[in-house]
Amino acid sequence: MQKRGCGIRTGVEYRERLSPSLWALVAAAVCGPMAAVVFSPLNTTLALFIGLVVSVAIVVGLLAISPVVEIREGELHAGRAHIPVELLGEPFGVEGDAARTARGSGLDHRAWHVIRGGIDGVVTVPVTDPEDPTPSWVVSTRTPDRLVAAIQRAQLRLRTPRR
Repeated sequence: MQKRGCGIRTGVEYRERLSPSLWALVAAAVCGPMAAVVFSPLNTTLALFIGLVVSVAIVVGLLAISPVVEIREGELHAGRAHIPVELLGEPFGVEGDAARTARGSGLDHRAWHVIRGGIDGVVTVPVTDPEDPTPSWVVSTRTPDRLVAAIQRAQLRLRTPRR
């Protein structure tokens, strides 16, 4: 018997939250002391409270709006968009200088992009649907090899007949 409703997502083959790096979160948290300095002439206790609230709110906000890349139930979800894996071609992942080129000068303006700074890897997946004006999806990921493997597994599962 499977347990459901226990926080376990069924049908999820790959999931990654593209959250900001630790240094970006620390830099965002510095806004709290700056807010505290603004309110310190009024009341130091109030200033400390406001500074703490501002720091926590900014860090939680950055984490909450981070996009999610997911392979679920035969679809690739990247941010707010999703596409069935049967409409995708052969994915390929790159890191390092090749990833910088893929995010920069090699970026197709017609492609769907979910790119986050501070995340080195990039996976590019061509779209094979002739009616889709988007030629490919370009997705940031910390583990390009795992995302490529998850897309390929989902595509293979659709082509393999069930017994």
